[in-house]
Amino acid sequence: MNQHSDPTSRDPFDPVALLNWYVEMGADECIGSESVDRYAQSAEMLARKKATLAQSSQPQQQRMTGPARPVQAPTAQPQQEVRATDEMIHVAVEMAAKATNVDELRDAVMAFDGCALKTTAMNTVFNDGNPKSDIMFIGDAPGADEDRKGKPFSGKTGQFLDKMLTSCGLEKEIGDRSNIYISNIVFWRPPGNRPPTPSEIALCFPFVERHIELVDPKIIVILGGVAAKAILGKHESISKLRGRWFEHATPKLPRPVQVRVLFHPDSLLRSPAQKRRVWSDLLNIVEKLEVL
Repeated sequence: MNQHSDPTSRDPFDPVALLNWYVEMGADECIGSESVDRYAQSAEMLARKKATLAQSSQPQQQRMTGPARPVQAPTAQPQQEVRATDEMIHVAVEMAAKATNVDELRDAVMAFDGCALKTTAMNTVFNDGNPKSDIMFIGDAPGADEDRKGKPFSGKTGQFLDKMLTSCGLEKEIGDRSNIYISNIVFWRPPGNRPPTPSEIALCFPFVERHIELVDPKIIVILGGVAAKAILGKHESISKLRGRWFEHATPKLPRPVQVRVLFHPDSLLRSPAQKRRVWSDLLNIVEKLEVL
């Protein structure tokens, strides 16, 4: 044994030297003066954990101090909302049916208070262009620019639409909408430019349908998937709907109206690769308009 391992070579009254020797010998833990039964401690902890779990699994009413409260049945609020919506749709149908021209229909839309979008919008966005036109464009919903100006497709998206229509001859010059007519499926801007809900579309649709009847166009051009779903009742994507002709008919239309679906101009600004398809669709629409 060397001198570092031999406690007799150290000062027996030097506590530091003694502790160093303990560490060298591997005694690096302090223990109490009495032994501890670790198995008993583990069993006690396990018993406490089981008791806690058993208590938490009891029904809420058994843990309550005092008399249990009766469980209340869920309220019928959703059904009340549905009945109110159905009632307002009926009001919209009656108001729209009374309109005998586009001006009266616009007044009816502005007087209708059944759609909550009206309370958050700045303006009612009803129409633009010539209501006697043979071609009617219907978009999804107004955006921020349209809400400020009160006209559909009057912002950056509208400027892009005007360029497209001018290039194919449907507008004489950019911004001249004397040969076309434009509206939306919803007349007020949804907050944050979110898509309109099915309920909001249902409240506006009686006016949309009457709008089509009063204008009586030869062709309807739908801009966007929301408007396509509402008018055609189809759930396919725009990619599958475009390039095809559909018909829209109501009892008050003298004949079915030819319908074509296009990508929304806002979508084209985000995906320029689709412009070539829209250009082809517009040329097809112009050709169809000439023979109707």
